[in-house]
Amino acid sequence: MPRLPLITSVDQVPEKDREFAESVVASRGGIHGPFVAYMHSPDVASRVGHLGAFVRFEGSLDMRVRVLAAMVVAREYEAMYVWGAQTGGARRQGVPETTITAIRENRSAGIPAEDLQIIDFTRQILRKHRVDEALFKAMQAKFGNDELIQLTTAIGYYAMLAMTVNTAELDAAPDAEVLKV
Repeated sequence: MPRLPLITSVDQVPEKDREFAESVVASRGGIHGPFVAYMHSPDVASRVGHLGAFVRFEGSLDMRVRVLAAMVVAREYEAMYVWGAQTGGARRQGVPETTITAIRENRSAGIPAEDLQIIDFTRQILRKHRVDEALFKAMQAKFGNDELIQLTTAIGYYAMLAMTVNTAELDAAPDAEVLKV
């Protein structure tokens, strides 16, 4: 059960902050997901929404890479809502069920090498707060500096969402896959 009242309408936001709520609605079609909590600080919600639009829909980083990183973040943070929001996208991006299961079970066996590199990069950042030199060089060679920073930013963005949904105790959406921990 959520710890904060869910703000799902612009009308629930103080008049002075409605421009922020309206910007979120304009970019996302409504107030849902983590934004039902973020709207308790509408200016923050607007800024998070702006960054999220870039991380999720813009930029040159491959969507499959983004979703792999987001699933690892969700698993590492045990963020039910984020996990549920990402697994459908992972399947649409062609991520094999064996990879989704391996991430869910927090293991590496059975993950294709190309996916494992992204998963290991994400896990290292989250677990060690750094990336070892060999993996950094491999990711830099694969993505270049721009996309390497886009990936790192995506990991940070999803970590921020995970912390927010966990703090507010938001459950996965009704039709989303539930992360069992």
